[in-house]
Amino acid sequence: MPVDSNHNPEPRVKRRITVLVLALITLGLGAGWQASKNPGPVRSIETTVAQNQPGLYQVTRIDDGDTIVVNQGGTSETVRLIGIDTPEVKDPRKPVQCYGPQASDETKHLLSGQRVRLEPDPIGDNRDKYHRLLRYVYLPDGTFINQLLISRGFAFVYTIFPFQKLDDFKAAQTQARQSQLGLWSACRVDESSDILQTNPL
Repeated sequence: MPVDSNHNPEPRVKRRITVLVLALITLGLGAGWQASKNPGPVRSIETTVAQNQPGLYQVTRIDDGDTIVVNQGGTSETVRLIGIDTPEVKDPRKPVQCYGPQASDETKHLLSGQRVRLEPDPIGDNRDKYHRLLRYVYLPDGTFINQLLISRGFAFVYTIFPFQKLDDFKAAQTQARQSQLGLWSACRVDESSDILQTNPL
């Protein structure tokens, strides 16, 4: 007996499946277009992942241009940046020195609210005489804060103690000096000793 095509459900099922597939494709393309228009949430997730890498520590305070405080596993640790010396702003034995406030402000600008990676120097001490950790400081994107402060003219190379990156720091200081960046143009630099100093304000 012949089958009546008007009562055969197969064509209607196929049409419904086709409509459903087209709808899903349209929704997918729309979502992709919206994601390309608004990539912010994706970047936000990437930033969150980067900031929560193991080995990163939250900066909780900036003492001055070359000294910060971090939360290291629930312990507050004062960190002295290896190989640099910024003009004084808090030493009770000395007056505030030229470019000291600017150096402190720059370190605050770079590190306030940040998480940082801390790296000891393989040939240097772990702590100084004030029991501060001696560390190279890096942002999650690899920015090397110690050398950056020298290269922008906010810090001198601190040559009293040996450290592995001494030659790189000296080269950065030479370039900053030749370019008259930061303290090199704003201050009088006393070079009568191994510890370079700027003039008091």
